[in-house]
Amino acid sequence: MYARLLEDGFGQRGRAVAFTQYPQYSCSTTGSSLNELWKWRIRLEGKEPQGGGVKWSVIDRWPVHSGLIEAFAQNIEKQLETYPEEVRRDVILLFSAHSLPMSVVNRGDTYPSEVSATVWAVMQRLGFSNPYRLCWQSQVGPSAWLGAQTQDTVMEYVKKGHKDLVLVPIAFTSDHIETLFELDQEVIHEAQKEGGTGVKRAESLNGSQVFIEALADVASRHLGSGEVCSRQMGIRCQGCKSERCLEQKRFFMNTQRDVQEVVR
Repeated sequence: MYARLLEDGFGQRGRAVAFTQYPQYSCSTTGSSLNELWKWRIRLEGKEPQGGGVKWSVIDRWPVHSGLIEAFAQNIEKQLETYPEEVRRDVILLFSAHSLPMSVVNRGDTYPSEVSATVWAVMQRLGFSNPYRLCWQSQVGPSAWLGAQTQDTVMEYVKKGHKDLVLVPIAFTSDHIETLFELDQEVIHEAQKEGGTGVKRAESLNGSQVFIEALADVASRHLGSGEVCSRQMGIRCQGCKSERCLEQKRFFMNTQRDVQEVVR
């Protein structure tokens, strides 16, 4: 991708935006992707490229954008409509996000708080109409991970007599193996076998018109702002020891003046 940008002439002070499709920032997702971008920038353009090089800016997080929240809320409301009116307000909403190892959480990763901010904003939009919880999926390996785990949460509620649950993939913006297989085929299928006949999932955002318009708005606002990245991205996690992370952040923060010149 980077080589193609240079072939197309963007190396002569062209502008490019790295727009993460993870609404909530984590060092393990957006952060690692930006580390990779910085690595290829150094490999292909060097530290001081001739002609100024590609002028990068980053949309590194957007967890409470109004369009994102509206898109989630509409899909939840659509699924709630499938329940009889007399039980609809008692359906438990289970927001599910990809978990993180506790070693990453304890280092100071902002992901758990940003996912929580998205959940709160969605529930605020819904008028806190239903009981809800946030849980975490996709744990692998023997080390400690952030919980409670989604599958355990669903099974425990079913055992307690809560048969009507709506799973909401809150950190994924499109369907993939962790929604279509892990949630649909493993979590929901197993719950239904144990009597959870009302366990369902809200549709992922995918091609939602509201969501697409939100993406356009995020990009448009960023392009007109003259900002390289969010204020949050300018500091590292409290326990971060990664030199690559440090250099990557320095690189993006130091491009502020160049991007503002392009915007002007």
